[in-house]
Amino acid sequence: MLTLNNIEVVFWGTILVLKGVSLQVPAGSVTALIGANGAGKTTTLKAVCGLIRLERGEVTRGSVEFEGRRIENRLPEDVARRGIVMVREGRRLFEELAAEENLLVGASAHRRADSREGLELVYTYFPRLRDRRRVRAGYLSGGEQQMLAIGCALMARPRLLLLDEPSLGLAPLVAQEIFRLVRRLNEQEGITILLVEQNARMALQVASYGYVMENGKIVLDGPAERLREDPDVREFYLGMSKAGRRRFTEVKSYKRRKRWLA
Repeated sequence: MLTLNNIEVVFWGTILVLKGVSLQVPAGSVTALIGANGAGKTTTLKAVCGLIRLERGEVTRGSVEFEGRRIENRLPEDVARRGIVMVREGRRLFEELAAEENLLVGASAHRRADSREGLELVYTYFPRLRDRRRVRAGYLSGGEQQMLAIGCALMARPRLLLLDEPSLGLAPLVAQEIFRLVRRLNEQEGITILLVEQNARMALQVASYGYVMENGKIVLDGPAERLREDPDVREFYLGMSKAGRRRFTEVKSYKRRKRWLA
């Protein structure tokens, strides 16, 4: 469904952020993009949905194809009409509006969307939002806000859903609930998902395929099960080694020991 072919992204005409990134997202799948903070994961999503144009960025090399058609450097609203919707890091809601009013704003992104049908779909997957629909978004808990942000995206009838750090700032149990709901949306609604997440353990549990990004490059990829067992991924992203769990700060030779940087 989505293919990135060796893309480079430059901001302000001088700052090279993505350096030849290639990845594929098959239709009906959940694909994870993991990596450290600042690796370029969010920029990759913005390159797909067109948001880099609003930040003085552009794809200067390579191509972004959605269902065989090139979409790089198109305006975000044009990309959204094709069925690509992004849930941005930090929720980005209208805090002064009620939860249901936020959902109705999401429906406006799709001209043919039925608001009543969309609301029922959202409340089916997020029943807590039905009870909180009259509450201002700014007064919702962090987990409820994340549910609302995903609900707003569902109102736009996405065919490809881009999720940027959905577990950010959430308690572990709440984050697990969010990921269970993401899996249900994929399995029951058939929504294709590209998931960016620093919590590699959760991301690789819900995804079928994963990519590891470092310094604007894809350095490793493979089936999620294989990545979970890769010794480097286990040590540097899952916090596990042969000796058991280790803290990231205890790994003194982080860059030197990575096989893919050797």
